[in-house]
Amino acid sequence: MQRDIYTADHEAFRDTVRTFLEKEVLPHHERWEREGVVSREVWRAAGRQGLLGLAVDPEYGGGGTDDFRYSAVLIEEFARAGASGLALSLHNDIVGPYLTRLATEEQRRRWLPGFTSGETVTAIAMTEPGAGSDLQGIRTTATDRGDHYLLNGAKTFISNGILADLVVVVARTTPEGGSSGQSLLVVERGMDGFQRGRNLDKIGQKAQDTAELFFDDVRVPKENLLGGEHQAFAALMANLAQERLAIAVGAAAAAEHVLGLTVAYVKEREAFGRPLARLQHIRFEIAEMATECAVTRSFVDRCVTEHGAGRLDAAHASMAKWWATELQKRVVDRCLQLHGGYGYMTEYRVARAFLDGRIQTIYGGTTEIMKEIIGRSVLG
Repeated sequence: MQRDIYTADHEAFRDTVRTFLEKEVLPHHERWEREGVVSREVWRAAGRQGLLGLAVDPEYGGGGTDDFRYSAVLIEEFARAGASGLALSLHNDIVGPYLTRLATEEQRRRWLPGFTSGETVTAIAMTEPGAGSDLQGIRTTATDRGDHYLLNGAKTFISNGILADLVVVVARTTPEGGSSGQSLLVVERGMDGFQRGRNLDKIGQKAQDTAELFFDDVRVPKENLLGGEHQAFAALMANLAQERLAIAVGAAAAAEHVLGLTVAYVKEREAFGRPLARLQHIRFEIAEMATECAVTRSFVDRCVTEHGAGRLDAAHASMAKWWATELQKRVVDRCLQLHGGYGYMTEYRVARAFLDGRIQTIYGGTTEIMKEIIGRSVLG
C-alpha cells in the first residue's frame, strides 16, 4: 500500500539521512561495536548534516520544525540500516523536548548550540538499580542547599552514559518523592562527585554505550534546575508518548526490513531441489508476517499523524509501542528460523537484528507496563 504521511520534503530528507548513513556510519559501525561506543566525530558530523535538534529554534542552530515526521524518517532509516550505535533519536526525541520546552532562555543559550552541533551529547537518567519502569520508586535525592542542590544516588542502563556531556537526572526533591516530589536536574560533565561506571556489556546494540552513573554529593547549581521544582513527574508523563511512538516507528521499520531480507533469502536458497519460496509452509509464514507488518504500519502511521496534530494520548502511544515491538521480536525470530543455520551466524543481518531488537519490548516501558496503561485507560 502507498504510504501517504510523507511529503516530497520528507523524502528529500530521507535521501539526506541515507547518504549520511552510507558515508559516516556504516563504514565504521563494526569497529564501534568492537569498541562499545561510537566516535564523537560522528556526532559532530550529524550536527553538520542538520540531523540534530530538528525541533530546536534556528537561533540555536536547530531545524526549527515541530513536524515529528522528520524524526520518524530518521528513525526508520537508522532501523533499516541496522545502525543501533548512534542514538540520535534519544538525543532529538527524548532529551530534546525537555530542553526546548522546559529550559529558561539562559539555559537554552548555554546548552542548545552544542546540542545541535553535536559538540554536546545528551542522556536522560531515570532508571535505577531498584526502579525501572516504576518512576515513583526513584531513590536518587537532591537536597536543597540554598544556591545549589546536593545530588546523591545511582542510575543504571543509561544510554549515551559514557559519551554524555549533559545528563538530565530525575531526583527526589522532597523526602517522600513520588509524583509530586521529583525534579529534573541537568548534570554536566566534570562536576565533582559525578562518576561513570562501566560501559555495560549487552547482548545487542554493542555500539551503543550504556552505563551506570553515580552521584556522590554532586553540587548542582540552581541554574541547572530544568522546569519547576517538584514538577518532574508531569514533564516525564508528557514526554513519554513521543518516546514510545519513536520506539514503535523504529520497531515497525525494523520488522519490515528483516522481512524483506528474508523474502530475498527464501527466493534464492534451495532445499530438496527447489527454492524455499516454493514450499507452502514458507509461503504461509511470509504471508502471515507480511500481513502483520502491513496492519502494524497502518496503525503506527496513524499514530504519527495523531501526534503531529497533538491528539496522541498515552494509551494509544502505549498500544503502538507494545504492539510494534512485540511484532518486531516475533518477526525477527521467525525470519531467523527461516534462515536456518545461517540465521545463527552474526555475519547475517537477521542474527544481528535478533540481538539488537530484543531490548525494544523492555526500554521506554516494558510491554507489561504498556498493557497496564492501556487497561487503566479502558477500564478506568
